[in-house]
Amino acid sequence: MYVLELSLKLSPMPIAVQRKELADAQALYDQVRQVLDSGHPRVLELSCEKEEHKRISLLSSEIVAVQLYEKSAAGGGSKRPGFSLDG
Repeated sequence: MYVLELSLKLSPMPIAVQRKELADAQALYDQVRQVLDSGHPRVLELSCEKEEHKRISLLSSEIVAVQLYEKSAAGGGSKRPGFSLDG
């Protein structure tokens, strides 16, 4: 399972969308990046892969960061979202 996580301005909680396949997650990541690179605010609609009736729409100008990571099967797996220095 892969998670695309969007951080929004003035929001402590990110928006997360899951995809089963890496190719699908990468395609969604690329779509969000293209919207951000365009520099023109646009409404972005995201849907749940499992339950397609679940949708969220957000304004692209409110997105601060986007990240893609693999969700580990176990709760405390070695892969963590974001960037960190482990020493």
